[in-house]
Amino acid sequence: MFRYYLKLGLFSIRKNPMLSFLMVAAIAVGIGACMTIVNVDYVMSGNPIPHRSDLLYHVQVDSWDTNDAYQEPDLPPEQLTYQDGNALWQANAARRQTLSYKATRVVQPGTQGERPFRALTRSTTGDFFAMFDTPFIYGGGWDRSADLNEEYVVVIDREVNDRVFGGADSVGESLVLNGKAYSVTGVIDTWEPLPKYYDVNNGPFDESEDVYIPFSVSIANEIDSSGNTSCWKPSEGGWDGRLASECIWVQLWVELQGENEKLDYLAFLEGYVESQKAVGRFGRPMNNRINDVMEWMEYQEVVAEDVNVLLGIAIMFLVVCLLNTISLLLAKVARRSGDISLRRALGASRRAVFAQYIVEAGMIGAVGGIFGVGMTWLGLQGIRGLYGELDFIARLVAMDWPIIIMAVGLAIISALAAALYPTWRACRVHPASQLKAL
Repeated sequence: MFRYYLKLGLFSIRKNPMLSFLMVAAIAVGIGACMTIVNVDYVMSGNPIPHRSDLLYHVQVDSWDTNDAYQEPDLPPEQLTYQDGNALWQANAARRQTLSYKATRVVQPGTQGERPFRALTRSTTGDFFAMFDTPFIYGGGWDRSADLNEEYVVVIDREVNDRVFGGADSVGESLVLNGKAYSVTGVIDTWEPLPKYYDVNNGPFDESEDVYIPFSVSIANEIDSSGNTSCWKPSEGGWDGRLASECIWVQLWVELQGENEKLDYLAFLEGYVESQKAVGRFGRPMNNRINDVMEWMEYQEVVAEDVNVLLGIAIMFLVVCLLNTISLLLAKVARRSGDISLRRALGASRRAVFAQYIVEAGMIGAVGGIFGVGMTWLGLQGIRGLYGELDFIARLVAMDWPIIIMAVGLAIISALAAALYPTWRACRVHPASQLKAL
């Protein structure tokens, strides 16, 4: 019977090509406009590490000016001072923990004729790779002893490995950064978490780093941060003054499993803050926070308010398109009232008429969804053209299969929803109402 309804639907579409075209166009435009913004919102707000996002927590303590909150209403700083971050890491109070900041280094290839190039660097601790589940082609990260002993080791990404070592297994090879040799312990495969949750305050849609070196080595070599730095009072005395200052520029993440570990770590933070209050450093009320990955991205407002506003407008535009589709379907029912009366007079039940029109609406929705995918692609290309100078835009406007399936599915559901009232009207046509005219 379903095949029969498909044949009837196809016949109806061919018989009323203009009305069918207008309905497909209305659905396609509505889906294209809506899914363009949904795609951007989906990429911006997606869970970048779903299998571990509830185990990883970003740490905040309120070390800011006693007389002035870091951000209203009474929010603590987004990052930590060096002395706080290092002290918390040294305490080793979590299952795993990683301390890091953004920097840059100059890679000096060993091949004659190759020119040095600047590489984005993350100064971090050894747990970074296990905590954030970085995929390795060769080797792996370093252990805690390398951090404590300031060992000159390095992890590089696939692109640097291809450029310097020709893509070969470079574990154990030497890589020169700013004139100093580091031993390669591992090569990371292509890894572009989106958003870049582990450092959202320095660009949630920026690319991942090219080179990773021990935090302790960076500090020993006075490698300054190239990320965001905020100070509530000026630092003095060169590098040592910077390390002893109240400037915030490092991030601390910890891995905690279960509510008990979370409560224990919060108690540890409270004890640490109390010790700093005792020596006169912290003057603000207790305001420690740990947020898991999704909570941290929401806290940092990774999805801009403008995107949410645009999403609301796009949904309303889709509703308008569906209202137009309802009007077109009603016009189609009015034009076919004679055919409906004849079918009813020949014994077709209201259920059969309802099924016929619902199947036809589903067909129109499916075609509208396919064209809607094309309209979505055009919309994303328009965004790329308008904001192409921003490096991260290309990553936000990429379509994947979930979005394509969602677009077609939404189009079919929307078409079926729009068809409910016109189909009900069709079912209410009495068998004898149009027979005289026939």
